[in-house]
Amino acid sequence: MPHAPEPTLLVTADGSPTLRHARVDEPYHSVYGAVTESTHVFIRAGLEARGLPDADVLEVGLGTGLNMLLTWVHCLERGRTVRYTALEPFPLEAATLERLAHCAAIAWPGLHAPFIRAMTAPPGNAQVLEGGLTFTRLAAMVQTFRAEEAFDVVYFDAFAPDKQPDMWTEEVFRGMHRALRPGGTLVTYCAKGAVRRAMQAAGLVVERLPGPPGKREMLRAARPA
Repeated sequence: MPHAPEPTLLVTADGSPTLRHARVDEPYHSVYGAVTESTHVFIRAGLEARGLPDADVLEVGLGTGLNMLLTWVHCLERGRTVRYTALEPFPLEAATLERLAHCAAIAWPGLHAPFIRAMTAPPGNAQVLEGGLTFTRLAAMVQTFRAEEAFDVVYFDAFAPDKQPDMWTEEVFRGMHRALRPGGTLVTYCAKGAVRRAMQAAGLVVERLPGPPGKREMLRAARPA
């Protein structure tokens, strides 16, 4: 959202920081643990579960960049290659990212400068980062994004359905179905029944998984192979 008021910095239960969006009035991550949630939902249930040494990842809702950063660390630690595309029409400013200091919070302070450069690069400008991650932010809205069998994993990390209902529709998930390769998966922290039914109506096969702290369940959806 353009010209949004400055978000508020929060420290979550695992000690990692996040922000509360002033207009949406919701934190970017779980208050029960920002890093814990992102690792559980997107890295372990998404990227690790696919087990591909070379993968294409799409993120819907880049936000503070924490999911991208944890994916980059995963590449550095596991020797994997990821081409990471993020849909984010309203990126955070460099000063906000500096204040958030995600890299220090996850004990990778050496990644701070290249992380900030990548996060603030012009849209469509691919950033080749040391250790196997290539990152590109697109300014596209998910409702208008079009891709055909281009991704192995989708991180679906929009704000909650009651805050952004137009992000969680059957039509959006049909677009995600098209964007996934056969056998590809979409993971999200959300487990609402209406979201699960929208995914199923879009042709995705949906399973409930144990959620991160503070949430009983999460969803993982697959495009049939």
